[in-house]
Amino acid sequence: MKIELFKTVFTLKDLPPPGKQELVLCGRSNVGKSSFINSLFRVKGLAKVSATPGKTRSLNFYSLEGKDYIVDLPGYGYAKASAEERASWNKLILGYLGAGRDIRAVIMIVDSRLEPQKSDLELFDFFSERGYSSILILNKSDKLNQKSRAGAVKNFASAFPVFKQNESMFFYSSVNGEGRDSVLKAIKIILK
Repeated sequence: MKIELFKTVFTLKDLPPPGKQELVLCGRSNVGKSSFINSLFRVKGLAKVSATPGKTRSLNFYSLEGKDYIVDLPGYGYAKASAEERASWNKLILGYLGAGRDIRAVIMIVDSRLEPQKSDLELFDFFSERGYSSILILNKSDKLNQKSRAGAVKNFASAFPVFKQNESMFFYSSVNGEGRDSVLKAIKIILK
């Protein structure tokens, strides 16, 4: 799938016109969203990767095949951002979600090594209450042994019973490519 950065949006007036199908990408600020985008589409440097979490401070619209968008939201749970910055991001995100766009699904990225976080659960509830379907990406799977993987599936399936492994919940590794084909297939089905 061909992808390119289409537009970086810091204010609602800069949103591209609606009319295209959109997938929303979200996750904690240190979960590896940029690495996920780069590895999923095999475009090195497409999304800026930083050692410092919280670098995505805008809505980043990526054009997919020239006809759909993947919209990368600012990471949540970033402790070093000021209350004013977080309020600004929330206003931007809520304004975007309330702008009548054709959002087909939300791709939630979580760290597979951690227990489900309170902020992940709150975000899932937020999107579910608004009727959005979701895909759950258990990222950084290359860092798990077999026992840890089984524990991760159990923990996330318990916290998010709506997700089914290998249907709407996928292990993913930006390092070794695990889950790439399955996630791309799921995206193609959503955007058909």
